[in-house]
Amino acid sequence: MGSAAADHYCAINVAIYTPSKKYWTMTERGRNAVTRTTDTFTVGPSQLHWEHDMLSIQIDERVPLLGQKVQGTIKVFPDQLFHHVVPLDDQAKHRWGPIAPSARVEVSLSKPDLKWHGHAYFDSNEGDEAISKPFSEWDWSRAHLKDGSTAVIYDVRQKNGLDRVITTKFNTNGTTEHFTAPERVPLKNTGWGIKRNLRSEQGAGVQLIKTLEDTPFYARSIIQSTLLNENVISMHETLNVKRLESGIVQWMLPWRMPRNPTQIY
Repeated sequence: MGSAAADHYCAINVAIYTPSKKYWTMTERGRNAVTRTTDTFTVGPSQLHWEHDMLSIQIDERVPLLGQKVQGTIKVFPDQLFHHVVPLDDQAKHRWGPIAPSARVEVSLSKPDLKWHGHAYFDSNEGDEAISKPFSEWDWSRAHLKDGSTAVIYDVRQKNGLDRVITTKFNTNGTTEHFTAPERVPLKNTGWGIKRNLRSEQGAGVQLIKTLEDTPFYARSIIQSTLLNENVISMHETLNVKRLESGIVQWMLPWRMPRNPTQIY
């Protein structure tokens, strides 16, 4: 597999979870539908735009297959911006950068008709090669602490057999702190049989509240646990790269992430 131009494979992913329904959009578009300026990134009919200290996201997407529209505005107000980049693999070919680990969000959607505000998290990942090359699997979690800081754990297992465990606390004054990673606690396997783990100081106190995404290679969950001597609610994800590489999953991906090569939205 050769190299590819990043701006020819772009998508705006929206995942909405309500008590009765889920909405998922992730239409991939080519460079003919992508434009960038200093403060604006446009992908098809959707757009991200920095306005002073606020990120405004205009969503105009459709759910794959069903065709339901997802339209509206998301505004992200960072509490503190960070210039913090960490390599995820031994060769530093993949990097993680939390831009605003703690933020306030305002969501106003017309389709579906939903409005809410609350706490948000904003980060970035970048890589110089396919994610399947260095990684076997990882578990990631993010928890909002009582003092307003955010604790993030990356529990990475590489194909070379070595683990990389990244633990960082992002403070409200813009500083960061490393903390000792708690023990790895196994969680209930997903419906697709993916093993998932969480780092927690009290294994017996871990409670899987809800699984938001259960796919053949990826899971997103809400979990209660203990971290830095606090009871926390974490957003958690598990990625199984071996599953992602499988032929059947690669065949299924376009149904979940269709590609629109035209400028017709």
